[in-house]
Amino acid sequence: MNDTLFQPLPSDVRAALARGGSANIANCLLNRGLRNTFILGLQPLIADQPPLIGPAFTLRFIPSREDLDTLAAYARDDNLHRRAIEECPAGAVLVLAPGGDSGVSVMGDMMALRLKARGVEGVVTDGGYRDTPGIRATRLPCFQRLASGPATPIRLHPVELNAPVGVAGVPVYAGDIVVGDAEGVVVIPRHLLEDVAREAAANADYEAFAAARISKGHSLFGLFPATAQSREEFARWVSAGRPAI
Repeated sequence: MNDTLFQPLPSDVRAALARGGSANIANCLLNRGLRNTFILGLQPLIADQPPLIGPAFTLRFIPSREDLDTLAAYARDDNLHRRAIEECPAGAVLVLAPGGDSGVSVMGDMMALRLKARGVEGVVTDGGYRDTPGIRATRLPCFQRLASGPATPIRLHPVELNAPVGVAGVPVYAGDIVVGDAEGVVVIPRHLLEDVAREAAANADYEAFAAARISKGHSLFGLFPATAQSREEFARWVSAGRPAI
């Protein structure tokens, strides 16, 4: 495993991503020609959970086969699903990729509790979880498509850690930065992280300025999206200490 992919993010970069937000980040990526970065159809498991921000640690599943996928095989220490829970680094986001199959669960409350204890940032899947009241009790930030109670081996076989995966049609590579909030989940290619974080935070600052002016009756025209003139007005507002509008 390339541990450098999973180093904790600098605090200023993390704060910038949290301020920018997933939708704003998706726009920054669009500015760089990346159109397919927002994972559609996922919901936060906990309504008021904090932002989920960290490098992706991936586990890919394929459909199960009865002679290989039994509860006895699932209990073995070399089972990749259980290994993912024990090996996902602190501060990383565990991305479970069942190919959109929510017919069985990809995590329950005991796995979530272990991830929480190990300092993992949270979990994202385009499948679903079981024991969701117990997972909510851990306060581990999680996103899923829908809850699912049946046991994993009924339909899914874990095959590969930290390979590229698809999550609801969005590519995720190990070490990509996952940002999840109340609006959804977006994936940032690692090499774009710092530029996107700066732009997203700057855009959020501008939107606060624009929102204040709109609330006072200003038209969207000439203000949002930003124009060269409105950017100059914003810069003067910032220089003046952000006075009330």
